[in-house]
Amino acid sequence: MSQLIISEVFGPTIQGEGALVGKPTVFVRSGGCDYRCSWCDTLYAVEKKYKNEWHTLSTEEVWSQIQALSPTPILITLSGGNPALQDFAKLIEIGHKAGYTFAMETQGSLSKPWFKQIDYLTLSPKPPSSGMETKWDAFEKSVSLAKSPEAISIKLVVADDIDFKWAHEVQQRYPQFDYYLQPCNLQADEVTLEQGLQSTRELIDQVVAVGWHQATVLPQLHNILWGNQRGV
Repeated sequence: MSQLIISEVFGPTIQGEGALVGKPTVFVRSGGCDYRCSWCDTLYAVEKKYKNEWHTLSTEEVWSQIQALSPTPILITLSGGNPALQDFAKLIEIGHKAGYTFAMETQGSLSKPWFKQIDYLTLSPKPPSSGMETKWDAFEKSVSLAKSPEAISIKLVVADDIDFKWAHEVQQRYPQFDYYLQPCNLQADEVTLEQGLQSTRELIDQVVAVGWHQATVLPQLHNILWGNQRGV
């Protein structure tokens, strides 16, 4: 069994973002990331200074934790950090045999052959406000490795007008996918319900103003319900 670096395994809860928002899921959050986004709200799964909180587990040990949380089939969401740094092929194989389905969110900076096993692949390239630059050839490699075009959705975070213009350009570059937009949680430790709702209203106004009627605008549902509490 392959070894996996895991920040946390928790649930069942609901997916709070993107195409599967509201769907019951167990999260497997990997440790480590090749990005350092300026507004990252999960630094505990990204920065090496938190490595003492991470666990090196066998695939079998991760699977045992999932089954302890949900002994009946459920959606398993691979998150991070960047889960593409890990080798989840065997975990997905075991889960599929037991009737579980898998979703993953990644920025598309790295691609792995096991992407073909993912039932729902959310690609989330990072906007200019993140301080990161998307390498579109790497992103397109991730697209090419998906199980099918229908398995892909694009989730874009929008923090300001520059991000919104960038997001609209991404949609025009890759019009074949469904797009999910969400406001950026700029102050991850201080976000309030009203701030989140106001940011969502402003994003809706932008989408309507430019006639981007194919986009889906969603708040971070988990932040509305629980703030930035971990493990939910």
